[in-house]
Amino acid sequence: MTDNVTKAGTPYQDAIRNNVWMHMSPHQALFNGGEAPVIVRGEGHHIFDDKGKKYLDGLAGLFTVQVGHGREQIAKAMYDQTMKLPFMPLWSYAHPQAIEVSERLASYAPGDLNRVFLTSGGGDSVESAMKLAKNYFKLVGKPGKHKIISRATAYHGTPHGALSVTSLPGLREQFAPLVPGAHKVPNTNFYRAPEHLAHDEKAFGRWAADRIGEAIEFEGADSVAAVFLEPVQNSGGCFPPPPGYFERVREICDEYDVLLVSDETICAYGRIGDMFACNDFGYVPDIITSAKGITSGYAPLGAMIASDRLFEPFGPGGDETFYHGYTFGGHPVACAAAMANFDVFEEEKLNDHVHENAAAFKFTLEKLKDLPIVGDVRGEGFFYGIELVKDKDTKESFTEEESERILKNFVSAKMYESGLYCRADDRGDPVIQLSPPLTVGQNEFDEMEQIIRGVLQEAWTMF
Repeated sequence: MTDNVTKAGTPYQDAIRNNVWMHMSPHQALFNGGEAPVIVRGEGHHIFDDKGKKYLDGLAGLFTVQVGHGREQIAKAMYDQTMKLPFMPLWSYAHPQAIEVSERLASYAPGDLNRVFLTSGGGDSVESAMKLAKNYFKLVGKPGKHKIISRATAYHGTPHGALSVTSLPGLREQFAPLVPGAHKVPNTNFYRAPEHLAHDEKAFGRWAADRIGEAIEFEGADSVAAVFLEPVQNSGGCFPPPPGYFERVREICDEYDVLLVSDETICAYGRIGDMFACNDFGYVPDIITSAKGITSGYAPLGAMIASDRLFEPFGPGGDETFYHGYTFGGHPVACAAAMANFDVFEEEKLNDHVHENAAAFKFTLEKLKDLPIVGDVRGEGFFYGIELVKDKDTKESFTEEESERILKNFVSAKMYESGLYCRADDRGDPVIQLSPPLTVGQNEFDEMEQIIRGVLQEAWTMF
């Protein structure tokens, strides 16, 4: 099959139709003459399909390939580890790679977040944090604290518990009933702020944070265990926190003895700048959940990083066991990939690179605001969303039919056809999302802007 990938009628498409069940993907078009793109190679911040065409990877795979594709240093570390110890679980045993990764993650994390529970990915990390929050409060004499608060349109993963924290009806409804006790509050989309707050970002941030306090009071503080928030919310289109938002949320959580979980599955490992985005925004959570960029996608790995306080019932001062784990959590080969990945970060000063170039990325993308279809450009670091509207003056969004016709059926495919792999997302208002490898610079910023400009100019003529 590999020998035929550049030929027309490649057998890949037959195998996709007959055997591959793709994730989060409608398959119907594949049975009506459509084809699924097949990516066969990556190099630096580019990917290549089975016909040899080159694309700028504007999404880092899926907010993941921080250091770019084809890093021999990481591949060699994985090979060497495979030859030394290909597998060992962390069930009552440890191995050097998990120890080293845990120590390094603790050194990057703020405050007393020193306890690292390694998982297989982001959803597993969120699931682990939910279980820890509930378990912890039971062990300290507050068994009623089990409810979880998250934000509107937020996405926190697909495991059944994590899906309950997720706020997207389209992803949740087909799997109901979900884990009970999950409640939602407004997000930080300043572009869609209530009218009386539309011109004061700090006041809007205070308002949004106070809705969390209000929800805790309504549910009863003795029933709420944790608040799950992304530093920059992904779903809905890259909502950054307004000034003072997380400071106020931290105050609220402390007041009601509720854990603050910073879900950094996307935002950690340089995506916003620092290794952990909570450091960029100046708050110390009780738990950090992460994955994706921890290995730059070279192997599956995630981490739940908890404060020393939350470990106390399971440590020298207690006699409890956290009966939770994953076969592949802390896999030695994945841990070796993470260590090599962190070496690249430090050798090439990628965190500094993002901090130094984030303003240029924002400035370049904001040029698109001269287009009638672009309502807002927002984000932080190397993580941006471009919201599309059909009326800039009123901020009127597209109907469901228009979004399907323009965003899904045209914009997404046209971007790819034009040489840019990115994301067109209508979970909330329609947006284009960009999250390139952290190795890109002004040339790539310009290339993304020009491709998006051309596609959106053509999309506007479709009305």
